[in-house]
Amino acid sequence: MKRLWLLFSQAVTVCVAAWFVVATLQPSWLGRTATRTAAGITLYEAPEQPGSDREAEPGSFSPAARKASPAVVSITTSKEVRDPRSNDPWFRFFFGDQGTQSQTALGSGVIVSPDGYILTNNHVVEGADEIEVALADSRRAEARVIGTDPETDLAILKIKLDALPVIVLGSSDTLAVGDRVLAIGNPFGVGQTVTSGIVSALGRNELGINTFENFIQTDAAINPGNSGGALVDIHGNLVGVNTAIYSRSGGSMGIGFAIPVATAKQVLESIVRDGRVTRGWIGVEPSELSPELAQTFGVQTNAGVIITGVLHDGPAAAGGMLPGDVVKQVAGKSVRTVPQLLSAVAALTPGVAVQFQVQRGAQELQLSIAPAARPRQAPRR
Repeated sequence: MKRLWLLFSQAVTVCVAAWFVVATLQPSWLGRTATRTAAGITLYEAPEQPGSDREAEPGSFSPAARKASPAVVSITTSKEVRDPRSNDPWFRFFFGDQGTQSQTALGSGVIVSPDGYILTNNHVVEGADEIEVALADSRRAEARVIGTDPETDLAILKIKLDALPVIVLGSSDTLAVGDRVLAIGNPFGVGQTVTSGIVSALGRNELGINTFENFIQTDAAINPGNSGGALVDIHGNLVGVNTAIYSRSGGSMGIGFAIPVATAKQVLESIVRDGRVTRGWIGVEPSELSPELAQTFGVQTNAGVIITGVLHDGPAAAGGMLPGDVVKQVAGKSVRTVPQLLSAVAALTPGVAVQFQVQRGAQELQLSIAPAARPRQAPRR
């Protein structure tokens, strides 16, 4: 036994001595490189690996970021603004003709087609005289507006460049609260930035941001300049277009909102095909069904959307809908909230009659209503 212990001790001593010699003379054999700094300090560093070839650490978002980032662009807009006081003769007398001044703004966008189509927010490009797009590979191009949709705050731009990087569209319909996501954009103009978080909530509405609201809420940091940028899943696929934040300071407070990619895709296809987004409209004033309204109109149900006003000679009036009716289904799909009703009606094809299931008092009725095209919303000032 004593002899075995002696042999073991000698073996360990030899191994330690060999390791010391190798670490001193050939540290690269141990997966590290010895470098001597200008100050005479010897440092050991891991061998350099190209970023594109480096294997991602477990749990790293690097593969998703590398996949999506090339297709996310920075947008710079400019417009000429004239001082409104320049029309005042006294102002011109004291200060002269100030002329016009150029104002610039920053935002982000996502290349969704090799044809050069870019998704961004309407408020990023609204009123712009010139729009310049900067790609992650440093290329720049002038962009033209193909169309805008103020009611969802989306806009479609187009650029003419070859070999464009294109993002892969994911599915916003399969997202779940708690899923990890990345926000990619150009916050404050510092350059392309990737932040991470989770899906905090789905179907956010009644925020007063857009007419049609069905936002993905996330705590991934979104700041001014991120508008129009990409919200991607952990596979690098686009699931939303970042559009707004809740903030008391102007910076990220962990509450950001993105337009689902399903909505963005519909807007893209409509604008490219027709030059505008055409939605259904029936001419009613809907309200959430409260116990007070149900009692006022004598409605014997607690589910659906109550109609408090019907436009004279509108599609709903022509189909027999009356104030006090509670809409429960549109074309076979249940509706429980005002945003759901607006979205369901907007998705209808103008001129094609569909069935509305309504409750009037104690009666359930099926009304055939042919929606008209929704009137265009006046531009925001």
